[in-house]
Amino acid sequence: MDVHNVLGKGFSESVYGDALEIELTTNGVPYKKEVKYSINYKGKVLKHQYYADFVIDNKIILELKAVERISSGHIKQTLNYLAASKMKLGLIVNFGEDSLAYKRVLL
Repeated sequence: MDVHNVLGKGFSESVYGDALEIELTTNGVPYKKEVKYSINYKGKVLKHQYYADFVIDNKIILELKAVERISSGHIKQTLNYLAASKMKLGLIVNFGEDSLAYKRVLL
């Protein structure tokens, strides 16, 4: 919430990601940024990969958005990311609204 309170809306996702990284580090939250996951199709690894914005404590996929509102497409995208990563919990955080918005996504 501090990131949204300080920066407000209007920046790109990468700016919010940089600020969030400072907050996670300052607060001692274990995370990895831009974690790469392969996607398998019929036993073959596809050329394209998925990069999670953040993985928190090796348990939660954190997707950052800077859009007008979280859509069903963002939720479906996060569900696909959870399937690729074999994780069960995702969190979409949207910095693009007047108030910080988030959506919890379970696989």
